[in-house]
Amino acid sequence: MTTPQDLDERFRAAVGALTPGTAGLPEGMTAERARAVFDAQLTSRHLDLAARWLRSFGEGFYTIGSSGHESNAIVAAALRHTDPAFLHYRSGGFYAARVAQAEVGDPVAETARDVLRGVVASTSEPIAGGRHKVFGNAAHHVVPTTSTIASHLPRAVGAAFAIERLRKVNGNGGSDAPWPGDAVVVCSFGDASVNHATATAALNTAGWIDHTGLRLPLLLVCEDNGIGISVKSPSGWVAATLKARPGLRYFAASGDDPAAAYATAVSASDHVRRTRKPAVLHLSTVRFMGHAGADAEVAYRPAADLERDLTRDPVVATARLLVTCGLATPEEILARYDEVGWQVRKVAEEVLGEPKLTTPAEVVATLAPRRPVRVARTVADLSVLSASDRAEAFGGRLPEDAGPFTLAQTINSALADGMLANPKMALFGEDVALKGGVYGVTKGLRERFGATRVFDTLLDETSILGLALGSGLAGMLPVPEIQYLAYLHNAEDQLRGEAATIQFFSGGAYRNPMVVRVAGLAYQEGFGGHFHNDNSVAVLRDIPGLVVAVPARADDAAPLLRTCLASAAVDGSVCVFLEPIALYHTRDLYEEGDNEWLAPYLGPESWSEAHVPIGRARVYNVGSAEDLTIITFGNGVRMSLRVAARLVSEGIGARVVDLRWLAPLPVADVIRESSATGRVLVVDETRRSGGVGEGVLAALVDAGYVGSVSRIASVDSFVPLGPAAREVLVAEDAITQGARALLAR
Repeated sequence: MTTPQDLDERFRAAVGALTPGTAGLPEGMTAERARAVFDAQLTSRHLDLAARWLRSFGEGFYTIGSSGHESNAIVAAALRHTDPAFLHYRSGGFYAARVAQAEVGDPVAETARDVLRGVVASTSEPIAGGRHKVFGNAAHHVVPTTSTIASHLPRAVGAAFAIERLRKVNGNGGSDAPWPGDAVVVCSFGDASVNHATATAALNTAGWIDHTGLRLPLLLVCEDNGIGISVKSPSGWVAATLKARPGLRYFAASGDDPAAAYATAVSASDHVRRTRKPAVLHLSTVRFMGHAGADAEVAYRPAADLERDLTRDPVVATARLLVTCGLATPEEILARYDEVGWQVRKVAEEVLGEPKLTTPAEVVATLAPRRPVRVARTVADLSVLSASDRAEAFGGRLPEDAGPFTLAQTINSALADGMLANPKMALFGEDVALKGGVYGVTKGLRERFGATRVFDTLLDETSILGLALGSGLAGMLPVPEIQYLAYLHNAEDQLRGEAATIQFFSGGAYRNPMVVRVAGLAYQEGFGGHFHNDNSVAVLRDIPGLVVAVPARADDAAPLLRTCLASAAVDGSVCVFLEPIALYHTRDLYEEGDNEWLAPYLGPESWSEAHVPIGRARVYNVGSAEDLTIITFGNGVRMSLRVAARLVSEGIGARVVDLRWLAPLPVADVIRESSATGRVLVVDETRRSGGVGEGVLAALVDAGYVGSVSRIASVDSFVPLGPAAREVLVAEDAITQGARALLAR
């Protein structure tokens, strides 16, 4: 294994052996820029050494370094300070060069303070505030990314896509846009990441967008050190993979040839900025000191490989360039190396005593801020929507004059009103535009608002969410649709690892507001089986900060959707709007033809009064409402109301509580309504294990509820095709029997 001492000694020996020259710098590279790149590389190298030093006595908590990858500083030098950057965890040289581009203060000290505060988990760290060690700083347009392999690539695609969308609206820049209209998005990743499904999705989507004739100013940078932890990338595999991608212009450079690498990086960035087309820069690098601090790479790498890598040290290569071009002597190089090392160590000693997060409240403070009063005010302000604009959008017939509506019709009208209220709102997904959605929920919206704001995407849920992530980051209000709940699961990390963490890991400096519409839950007659009747939401309820709304009926759908849209706009919330497929077109409640499941659509003047805050349930009192509390949601609301109506004839009065919000659960309402009767029946259409009912029961226990409680839930099974589905899903007969059994205790 290459140790910090090895690196230091080899660097000194290599520089000491250099012969000064008078050769000129390659065309395009100035002396000032060459020195700045070298300083960034030195800073990055010494930060790795400092992280190991801090770890040696238990004060450093992150040792994945950038040593051997410092040539990425050259890429930063070829870009602008205002180009948004999504950085790989080995892009320390890039970050140091980006800080220097700001030309504020001492770049070595500034970079060292930023990075080492992250290493020691200091609350003063400028982006994550001690929650994680990331490269990120809003002042330098570096967006923090997680360590999940390649998970940031779809977001980068989305950001590049949004820059072009916003440019159509704002021109070449705009006062409310976070980046200039001619910006280039740069995103770095490792060679092993090209094999990851998320990277494949992003690369494919970038090419797909270009193939359709749309613009995508995205520069992908593959930092290829030839190994993923301990597994080698097969020789030539990465290059072959990247070259084969349609729509992506391929550039290649070697990190140990700084002059050529800079020329190539300039060509790549200029190509993307000029043509607004995506490109990939394949940057050959090496890796020193193993994958991380505890990684003994001698166990899996031959000594000859380690020795060969040492001859390709990018920091030595840049020192050689400076010396042979007559910009510095070997002695001056070593003096600067020691000076930067001293500065970095001094900062490391200074940050040791800085405070760390010490309470749960401090940790979660930036997770998902909620300002319910501002959200309610935002909804109330919509009452001034232009009547003439609404009349034009709805073809002369306002929805409040056309009802009563089904759930699907109400969502359609609420989406249209949302598009009118917020010009930054965009609606997209599979089949949402031309077809108007598989169930007609988005019918007519493309015709009303145009293909720029309502558009179809390729068939890939990871990329759909990635477009939303980047669009929200760029200032849009994305409303992506996932066609079926079962299709979400292969893309769920884009919500868990990316969307839900951005405010947490950026101290609120960045956010990606979105409302993800998902058609889901079961009871869809005559169609689908499991993939079109998925009743599992555990994966959503487990994501910290995520809001999950489930409208059971038309008169709740519009208020809940407006709350989600307002919360996304005001607080940057990530919301999932789960739409029960089986209730989309349901009209009747108690008997055929009663139209009791329909509801009128309220006009803007009534929206404030009808506002539903996040985490508030709805209660239906049936009969005396004194004997039993039924807690449910989604399809369970209709079934429970039907059962409660029949129980009235037996002298039993029930109150049916529609949760409406699965995350956060309306705990206060649940406790109040449960205590009112002392008997609780939880009707949960999701699975018994990991279902929503478990959360309700836990809330009751935590609150000290002492009454009777029982649960009816679906079987731990996938939903089969045809009539067999009834054998595993909650049914009205089971609810009735459960109620009677509970009352008989």
